[in-house]
Amino acid sequence: MAREGGIRRPVVAGQFYEGTAERLRRQIEECYTSRFGPGRLPEVRSDGPRRVVGLVAPHAGYMYSGGTAAHAFARLAADGVPAVAVLIGPNHAIPPYAPAAVQTSGSWLTPLGESPIDEEVATAVAEAWPDMAVGGEYFSAEHSLEVELPFLQHLYGPELRIVPVIMLEPSPPLEHPRRVGEALARALEGRNAVIVASTDLSHDLPREQAERTDAELIQLMLDWKTDALVRIGPSRRMCGYAAVAAMLHAARLLGATTVEKLAYSHSGMIVGHRVVGYAALAVLR
Repeated sequence: MAREGGIRRPVVAGQFYEGTAERLRRQIEECYTSRFGPGRLPEVRSDGPRRVVGLVAPHAGYMYSGGTAAHAFARLAADGVPAVAVLIGPNHAIPPYAPAAVQTSGSWLTPLGESPIDEEVATAVAEAWPDMAVGGEYFSAEHSLEVELPFLQHLYGPELRIVPVIMLEPSPPLEHPRRVGEALARALEGRNAVIVASTDLSHDLPREQAERTDAELIQLMLDWKTDALVRIGPSRRMCGYAAVAAMLHAARLLGATTVEKLAYSHSGMIVGHRVVGYAALAVLR
């Protein structure tokens, strides 16, 4: 179990992604070069403009969504080097329950190494909203943030600090994503940071219905319609809608003005007739 001040060890290594460093690096590179990826390996621009405030990336197994996720991280690499990454995603109904939680100390481990938590930023997030729970136990069995971390480690290594934030779904009150977004914006004001919102789109729908539903959800993100996203997310079988809404709220407060769609795919493009949708988007100032 992940505890404050301790090491949060991976729970889906060897399942959602490869379990050894060598195989995982190769798998991530294949995500970039695959037919669903951007087509080439990313180059980190040390002098990038750092316009990317937020990202949307999927959190399924890499064989399904890794190529789409690679578009988001390639966009970040081209934009420069953030000092801290907030990882925000859904709690897939795994106890203990809290409207939102943050881990304020310790580190997270994957086969690619150990990423330290930015204690100053994480504590500021916790203090900015009284209903925010604190503790590593909220993250110990949840995969939605874990699958994003190896992509960041592959780009930036152990120097990049992280802040894990989780939100309870389904059907949170509309005020919760707003409050979490405000807390993130307050903690990140003036910092070189990016917020990575972890989400999968519709689940277990026939292919054509999924594509229509996912297009609707993506359009809500592109139009900054966060309240509508939270209201209809459950009925569209989306997970991570509250996290995306919180990221968009925070990004707006931090000066973002534009949402770009980078990529879309679904699991039916690989296998199966009832599918899960995946999207990559970037939010820019």
